[in-house]
Amino acid sequence: MRYYSTRNKKAGVTFAEAALTGLAPDGGLFVPESIPPYSRAVQTSLGNMSFRDIAFETVKNFAEQEIPDAALGDIVEAAYPFAAPLVPVGDRLVLELFHGPTAAFKDFGARFMARAFAYLRRGETRPLHILVATSGDTGGAVADGFYGVEGISVTVLYPKGRVTPLQERQIAGLGGNISALAVEGSFDDCQRLVKGAFGNAELKKRLALSSANSINITRLIPQAVYYAAAAGKAFAGKSDAPEEASPVSSAFALSDSAKPAAKQPVTFSVPSGNFGNLVAGLYALEMGAPIRDFIAATNRNKTIPDYLATGYYEARFSETTISNAMDVGAPSNVERLIAQWSLAETRRMVRGVSVSDEDTRATIAAVHTAAGYFLDPHTAVGWRGADTLHVTHNHAGGALAVLGTAHPAKFAEIVEPLAGPAPVPRSLAKTKERTPRAAVIPAELSALMDVLH
Repeated sequence: MRYYSTRNKKAGVTFAEAALTGLAPDGGLFVPESIPPYSRAVQTSLGNMSFRDIAFETVKNFAEQEIPDAALGDIVEAAYPFAAPLVPVGDRLVLELFHGPTAAFKDFGARFMARAFAYLRRGETRPLHILVATSGDTGGAVADGFYGVEGISVTVLYPKGRVTPLQERQIAGLGGNISALAVEGSFDDCQRLVKGAFGNAELKKRLALSSANSINITRLIPQAVYYAAAAGKAFAGKSDAPEEASPVSSAFALSDSAKPAAKQPVTFSVPSGNFGNLVAGLYALEMGAPIRDFIAATNRNKTIPDYLATGYYEARFSETTISNAMDVGAPSNVERLIAQWSLAETRRMVRGVSVSDEDTRATIAAVHTAAGYFLDPHTAVGWRGADTLHVTHNHAGGALAVLGTAHPAKFAEIVEPLAGPAPVPRSLAKTKERTPRAAVIPAELSALMDVLH
């Protein structure tokens, strides 16, 4: 398998080169030369396979022989002591992606990436420096995933004052090989600084740099796993009971109407910001997972819904909302979207919708009242986006699954006034004991260059 820049498909690189360099030399994003399908045996068994087995079969297709099967099995086992329950809530399903250590979907990509990097760099003596921009959850997941990994240091850039106190503790509360920079600007400014650093020849001579945002293909590929696992489960007519970290105020009965009908593909409603998560879903669909289509639900930052509606892409300044991890006006992964699929193809697979803060708050309150279930602001955007498009659990005969991208306890300041206090999982209770320590810098590349050494 070769990987090419979204801006130049003439010169390919290996999986390892794409992973460890992160961004292509011309500033583009790496994409696979093709999306490898699951074998027929795997496709027909997704509903009965364990999460780790699906992860192994998914990543193996992209890494081929660069990570031997035995090593890949060890990486998957270490990365995923947790899975992704598919829980019926009201008239639909919630794919709970917050059972990892930082209670957000970013754990799935970050934990795999950290362990894959450690393997791919075995025998290297030059330290690797990871640069990552975050609007909230990515930074915490990357910090946790790479914390204590020998030979790798991480610098996380986040917009000062635009992440929650709990997110800041996750990003800036570890120390050790993890450094945090609070940037006086937006997430788009943080992302611009990271891209600027990768394009700086002097810095690249001084440091071995890589990325851990979804611009890195190694962060994105593992996210296809939970789509395939959930789609296979729904296709088999299965769902899961709530687990310890499921945000339920009291026990509630599984709704028969929400149980998926067997032999029908699923529609996913995806809270969307930088669009790496959605592209990962498209990979799962192209690999053969039983997925009907996707709803790309954004907050006021509706660059991609407008692109789908008009056919014209226009990057914008990001706007601040209560679903802060999705406050992205210039989503990086639009390059992959446009490079890998035509507008007509994308429209067949994806429908876009924008959700206001007012509707997000109303949805959090309404779902808790009706089902005793807590939504975080991002998951609420996905839920309301599906409602707006009048998609129900029996749309075209298939199930509707909303991605639960973060645990509501991470957003207590927003959720509690609307639905009361959400139960706090053990992973987040430990995080609250940390003291964040971050340097503050202006949104200027020279300031970042001064910090990096």
